[in-house]
Amino acid sequence: MKLDTSGLESMAPMARESAGFSDDLLAAPSFDLPNTTNFDDFQKEAIQMVKPAKGTTTLAFIFKEGVIVAADSRASMGGYISSQSVKKIIEINPYMLGTMAGGAADCQFWHRNLGIKCRLHELANKRRISVTGASKLLANILYSYRGMGLSVGTMIAGWDETGPGLYYVDSEGGRLKGTRFSVGSGSPYAYGVLDNGYRYDMSVTEAAELARRAIYHATFRDGASGGVASVYYVGPDGWKKLSGDDVGELHYQYYPVTLSAVKQEMAEVAIA
Repeated sequence: MKLDTSGLESMAPMARESAGFSDDLLAAPSFDLPNTTNFDDFQKEAIQMVKPAKGTTTLAFIFKEGVIVAADSRASMGGYISSQSVKKIIEINPYMLGTMAGGAADCQFWHRNLGIKCRLHELANKRRISVTGASKLLANILYSYRGMGLSVGTMIAGWDETGPGLYYVDSEGGRLKGTRFSVGSGSPYAYGVLDNGYRYDMSVTEAAELARRAIYHATFRDGASGGVASVYYVGPDGWKKLSGDDVGELHYQYYPVTLSAVKQEMAEVAIA
């Protein structure tokens, strides 16, 4: 039995002849390479040229009860505020949190990827991965992609067998261990409040209020930060969200409006 395959043959040659198109129009598009002697530097400059300016404020610090993590919720694209409800604190597992600063897509993808790897580690080793191990895993991944345009500045905070842990990791593969960090365009303002009010022996309530106040003051001074100030606490029993307050309402909480007495009322002046 012979199959009839005439219906499967391409009709492109017939269409080309009937329409009278030239070969140039139907050929694959091409473009000239940039006239430069150093293509790597040209590529880096091009990436910086098309990359929109971003802004955020995130912070985390260790105290005697565990770790406090806080962040705002504004996403910006240059001077345009694209969202006021971005979740910048990402739950990696029930005992570990990550923060977002930089490109939203980059941070969300690699935190989700880190969560998968941490779960696989737990299944293979019958124990949760440490904060040190998770941060090193993320740093190694980002280091392998350095120079490719990723924009990630994150903090990995959590509780493991050794107690509380806090690490800063960026898209260049850098990794720092510390007791308090702030990342983002509003971080200089947050650091001012954080360094002034930080004490290791704070209670959870005092630590949460310090983080909330630092995020508020950063959003007040930094135009690229705003929205909702979210505060999380990580302790021996895992992470817990403590609060999520609109920074506009926090402004009137910290600086209540007081009605001033009228010194002099308007009076009618008799016309002579």
